[in-house]
Amino acid sequence: MITPAMTTPAVEVCNLTVAYQDKPVLWEVDMQAPSGALMAIVGPNGAGKTTLIKAILGLVRPLAGQALIYGKPYSQQRHLVAYVPQRNSVDWDFPTSVLDVVMMGRYGALGWLRRPGPAERSAALDALDKVGMADFAERQIGQLSGGQQQRVFLARALVQSAQVYLMDEPFQGVDATTERAIVRLLQELRSQGKTVLVVHHDLQTVPEYFDWVMMLNVRRIACGPVHEIFTEQNLRATYGGKIAFLHGNSVGEVHDGHRPALSQPAL
Repeated sequence: MITPAMTTPAVEVCNLTVAYQDKPVLWEVDMQAPSGALMAIVGPNGAGKTTLIKAILGLVRPLAGQALIYGKPYSQQRHLVAYVPQRNSVDWDFPTSVLDVVMMGRYGALGWLRRPGPAERSAALDALDKVGMADFAERQIGQLSGGQQQRVFLARALVQSAQVYLMDEPFQGVDATTERAIVRLLQELRSQGKTVLVVHHDLQTVPEYFDWVMMLNVRRIACGPVHEIFTEQNLRATYGGKIAFLHGNSVGEVHDGHRPALSQPAL
């Protein structure tokens, strides 16, 4: 277990610019996530949320700037990081079992030349038990529902014993029971001092689920504690005229292609 200096952010993005062909997707983005934060990354479709996660992981090359994990590039800190991708980016027809998928999370520690043994199997079964999927260990991954598949990928992240977890829309396509289970798991990770960054779309649940938030629309709009940053002014700056409604401390849904607007005020 690492013991970084308290002043070193778990994740730091500095002046990050990413473009696909000639179109900027992220523009001079700065962001810091302190150790132990449970952070939502929110913004409209096309805001660059998934690209930000991929840039932190070194999966896309920036035009400028850098992303650091505890002060070093991901290439030097990959053993500290676990990643849960979007469910629709995975080939669920690949012929492998639930248990094998979870044990893949140990390959980083084992190396590709060593095969998982009893210790890895035990760790994988324990992780599946934590997400309520132990009874499905021998099931083919493609035979699961969307929510069950999401739980399996969370279990795979858990067995990595990481310090930083990057999750791209873990609540997408899951039922209410699975969503509550995922929230409890994320909060448990935070209580253990882990740092969790989550691409998230449901604005109504941000104050309930998270303690930090980054508001992004190609550029960083705001980043910091939810009670300071998650304001009507910042929401309007992030989403423009797409905010459905705002009432006191309760924030309504947004019309961004994921959920319908409940009402559309004159802005």
